[in-house]
Amino acid sequence: MGKVLIIGAGGVGTVVAHKAAAIPEVFTEIMLASRTKSKCDAIAKKIGDNRIQTAQVDADNVPELVELINSFKPDIVINVALPYQDLTIMDACLETGVAYLDTANYEPKDEAKFEYKWQWAYQDKFKNAGLTAILGCGFDPGVTSIFTAYAAKHHFDELQYLDIVDCNAGEHGKPFATNFNPEINIREVTQKGKYWENGKWVTTEPHKIHKPLNYPEIGPKESYLIYHEELESLVKNFPTLKRARFWMTFGEEYLTHLRVIQNIGMARIDPVKYKGVDIIPLEFLKAVLPNPGELGENYKGQTSIGCRIRGLKDGKEKTYYIYNNCDHQNAYKETGTQAVSYTTGVPATIGAMMYLKGLWKKPGVFNVEEFDPDPFMEELNQRGLPWHELHDVELEL
Repeated sequence: MGKVLIIGAGGVGTVVAHKAAAIPEVFTEIMLASRTKSKCDAIAKKIGDNRIQTAQVDADNVPELVELINSFKPDIVINVALPYQDLTIMDACLETGVAYLDTANYEPKDEAKFEYKWQWAYQDKFKNAGLTAILGCGFDPGVTSIFTAYAAKHHFDELQYLDIVDCNAGEHGKPFATNFNPEINIREVTQKGKYWENGKWVTTEPHKIHKPLNYPEIGPKESYLIYHEELESLVKNFPTLKRARFWMTFGEEYLTHLRVIQNIGMARIDPVKYKGVDIIPLEFLKAVLPNPGELGENYKGQTSIGCRIRGLKDGKEKTYYIYNNCDHQNAYKETGTQAVSYTTGVPATIGAMMYLKGLWKKPGVFNVEEFDPDPFMEELNQRGLPWHELHDVELEL
């Protein structure tokens, strides 16, 4: 049905490669590319069957990307590299006439700032070129936005209150480790909290607002209000929302390490001189922390991510909770990665499938909630991320 180029050979790229290779009737040819080709080769070897070609590419370099895309001629590029590289990959897709998909919005390398404005600015370029760009097709952002669209389509006349809840109840046995790229992870969770209420953004100090929430099959976990990028597109695309928030669980030991990292300056993203050389403290920290892609073997427990929604149906107030639980060990047995990589990589694969099947294909730049959620939701159940619905329950929020 189509050729796909996957850029990025971390944990998420590993999952996308595994999942795409398992659906040959959709992904007829697959190429995995990264700055380090040996990483791609190792993933391809583990998957086997010689279906995956590999290549070296610098995703910061548009001419290199263009050369690779022109030589392979994919129908869509799945960007699971770093968020800093979104725009260069989008530029290369425009130059070569290829569709684009990513899992996280662009952020400048020198500023931890999550906004869609840079990518939304590409709307006319992609529309005029007749190309599709699909933004934020991981789990959160991604599935959480599709859950919201599904709820709006099938269960509500008016969405009013949305709380996205993200729990990782897994244990990996390390004193401190991040579940995806440490540089991106630490930048994300150390920024100020922000949520939407009554038509405006409300900003809070990091981790100031928190409360215990009960998660299915897991139980109560302390959950902290943080800012997450899908809130920006969801309040734009569902303007009836009176309030939209994002909650994530953190253990006390994790937060203590995080505070120390910040207090001693290791979370800085500006250069400092060390022995006459400029280094970025957070980039150095990334080099000494455990590799998130290697946590899976000893990772036990589950993630639970979903949407708790309140609104109106037939003139009456309705509550609704839709979620997925993913087991770290099951994810590792299938793909050699932990559940955080798995829950991001599976939706990216399904999003590319939606495009190749012609179900999510229109000129322009779109967040996932702007497409029909139904075929995507069906595939989630088939591809390892089954979802569950609870109607008219206590939302705790």
